[in-house]
Amino acid sequence: MIRYATPLLILLLFLPAAADAQEQPFSRMDVFDLQWVQDPQVSPDGEHIVYVRRGMDIMKDRRTSSLWIISRVGTQHRKLTTRSESESGAVWSPDGSKIAFISGDDTHDSEIFIHWVDSGVTTRISQLDRSPSGLSWSPDGSKIAFSKHVPEPNPVLVTPPDKPEGAEWAEAPRVTTRLNYEQDGTGYLEPGYSHLFVISVDGGHVRRVTSGDYHHSGRPVWTPDSGSLIFSANRDEDWEYNFRDSDIYSVALESGDITRLTDQFGPSHSPAVSPDGTTIAWLGYEDRVQTYQVTELYLMNSDGTDLRKLETGLDRSLSNIVWGADGEGIYFQYDDLGNTKIGYTDLSGSTEVVAENVGGTAVGRPYGGGSFSVSANGVIAMNQTTPYYPAELAVTRRGSREADKITDLNGELFSNRTLGNVEEVWYTSSVDGIDLHGWIVTPPDYDPGQTYPLLVEIHGGPISNYGDRFSPEVQLYASAGYVVFYPNMRGSTGYGEEFGNLLYHDYPGDDYHDIMDGVDLLIERGIADENRLFVTGGSAGGIMTAWIIGKNNRFRAAAVVKPVMNWISKTLAADNYYAYADYRYPGQPWENFETYWSFSPISLVGNVETPTLVMVGTDDLRTPTFEAKQLYSALKLRRVETAYVEVPGAPHFIANRPSQLITKVDHVLAWFEKYN
Repeated sequence: MIRYATPLLILLLFLPAAADAQEQPFSRMDVFDLQWVQDPQVSPDGEHIVYVRRGMDIMKDRRTSSLWIISRVGTQHRKLTTRSESESGAVWSPDGSKIAFISGDDTHDSEIFIHWVDSGVTTRISQLDRSPSGLSWSPDGSKIAFSKHVPEPNPVLVTPPDKPEGAEWAEAPRVTTRLNYEQDGTGYLEPGYSHLFVISVDGGHVRRVTSGDYHHSGRPVWTPDSGSLIFSANRDEDWEYNFRDSDIYSVALESGDITRLTDQFGPSHSPAVSPDGTTIAWLGYEDRVQTYQVTELYLMNSDGTDLRKLETGLDRSLSNIVWGADGEGIYFQYDDLGNTKIGYTDLSGSTEVVAENVGGTAVGRPYGGGSFSVSANGVIAMNQTTPYYPAELAVTRRGSREADKITDLNGELFSNRTLGNVEEVWYTSSVDGIDLHGWIVTPPDYDPGQTYPLLVEIHGGPISNYGDRFSPEVQLYASAGYVVFYPNMRGSTGYGEEFGNLLYHDYPGDDYHDIMDGVDLLIERGIADENRLFVTGGSAGGIMTAWIIGKNNRFRAAAVVKPVMNWISKTLAADNYYAYADYRYPGQPWENFETYWSFSPISLVGNVETPTLVMVGTDDLRTPTFEAKQLYSALKLRRVETAYVEVPGAPHFIANRPSQLITKVDHVLAWFEKYN
């Protein structure tokens, strides 16, 4: 006997599936499903691409990193190896038959591995005492060069007495005499120097090829005869204090002789040797002691003669230079008006745009980033992003302008998610009439007939930029019902040197008015409710948030994340304490106390009436906890509503782990909802 389901039962059976099929706003647990492409490396023949596939591990609460390979047309997509450890830094051998990469785990330093493409065999070829970086194949395919730290003992000032056998005494004090001895995200820096090494692809002996008490970091570049390495370093006697300065050098592998090729005050880095070996290109600038200078492209003969700057006319900082296979031009990367692009210039400086929308690797806030590589036959592999997905893999060629996206790592996730709409906005400064740029993100269910609370999200740096890139943090704010405004105020990069340098000896300065002008525009257009304004930002964005609430009481609530509150204490105690004098403010703090104080947000704390959340990571060495505590303590003493949030184990990149990204956003939203 056949029994038929009743209409009610049929409805109930289909309800769960229908609910699953409905589009939903992006939510905090979706963070764990995000995946993105990093460091795409195209094979010499342009037929395959190996890339770092990044993701979020929900069980171990960390970002993952593994190597994947795919054909140029998007087929044969698979993991490169069967290893479960972290993998990165892949580079193809000159003949395309092998891939070298770096791999390690949480308990062991990384090593160098070789993967044979045809057989699929992978083996470790090194046995190192410290992790390598910057792998570089010799043109003859027989060797790999890399950089590695060479440790030295800590200095000792005293000899302790002998302790009795079996006694348990306190650990001996740690002494340092270095200018740079710690780094945010790393902690205490082990004494020693970075040097260049060479290893045979068959493994065995590792040979050090640089000498002296200097750092030789960055990826070394081979000369076509496989006999020398070109690299960037500062080998001057006073290198520790002239820390911004560097030059291009060569080292002959057979003799170990090191030859200086440039002598320009300022950073000279990222050398690239032309295919015929006659010309070296590199990046840098002649340091004029400013807050911001654009990084420019230089050329010289391989022996260091005929040094000249290649005038591209772009007025943008260039990065990631790659010679075309014919040696007639150079590819490069740059940020332009909040969008990261690939450009090409011939040797006369005539430039063209090759591709746009590079990036999507920040996976937090909408910062720039990304990279590309070029095959011998001109195939370009790049990571591509829009405001609606993080980095995917795309391929293009010079002259195409359109890039073909060949992965869809996030397609399943976003197929049933409604994201906030992202729209750019241009407006005019009330201070000096310059053009200003920003983006507006509306909630997924946005109704233009209504007004919404406005959440202003301010980028860090301040020498950096936001843009039209995917941001899970911004989308989570929009999903919570806020219109989000993120501006590129003066000092942002990608708008030319003059615009970026407007903060020279004036920070925070008129960038405050740039942000408020954008807020006023959105109120005037009826997009935002002037009685429901909220503001947040991290690092330099935290500085500006604290500055804003010291300047006005227009915001219902604020969230100040990892700020500098006092430039005097910051400049003398953070991990980069030595890097500010003259470039940011004239002189050292003890030479110019009044100026450092006048630009410190703590000087305005007596004006603050805005309920303020203060947040910082416990392991932050860039804006240490004592900076955030100064704001919290002052507000408590003034009886202004406040809360202090420490994120355990978080460095300056407070959203480093997936759960930290989520909790950062959760705390900001929870605080704002109290006053919405």
